[in-house]
Amino acid sequence: MIRRLLSRPVTWIAVAVLGLGAAGGLYWFQPWRLFTDVVVTDALSTVPSTAPQPSGLPAAAAATPVVIAQGDFITHEHDTSGTARMVRNPDGSHQLELAGLDTSDGPDLRVWLSDQQVRTGTAGWRVFDDGEYAELGRLKGNHGDQVYRLAAGIDPAAFRSVSIWCKRFSVSFGAAELAAV
Repeated sequence: MIRRLLSRPVTWIAVAVLGLGAAGGLYWFQPWRLFTDVVVTDALSTVPSTAPQPSGLPAAAAATPVVIAQGDFITHEHDTSGTARMVRNPDGSHQLELAGLDTSDGPDLRVWLSDQQVRTGTAGWRVFDDGEYAELGRLKGNHGDQVYRLAAGIDPAAFRSVSIWCKRFSVSFGAAELAAV
């Protein structure tokens, strides 16, 4: 019976279609990423304490990076923790720093600034592409400290949150509200 089944062309067509479907599913979902980790150790800015500075030291303060907004990550689609902080550099440029990031690896993960408010639970999974957003680049890794420089045309004041965004499935792995410091 098996020999007769394998001699039919329709059997081979079905095997080919199933094989292509399985290969496509593996490419699209990349399930092996559930078991992979990439650790990043970018150097974060050394920011002076927020203690009041004696008057007469504004030049020294201008020569150091300043945290202008920060927030802690909350979990959306995947467990996510860590801190996001927006830093103004002495030259006037800005960078987003992810400190102690811990999330799952996934396909096509990006770092997005968004004008959307961070919401908890499933209500917050898909809101970050509803308004204005700026993609800072691919997520460098799912663990550790990371730095993303903002392009000159990106105004950090226009954004209120950062999301670890899965572009392939249009869902947030986790997000942090950027509150002014």
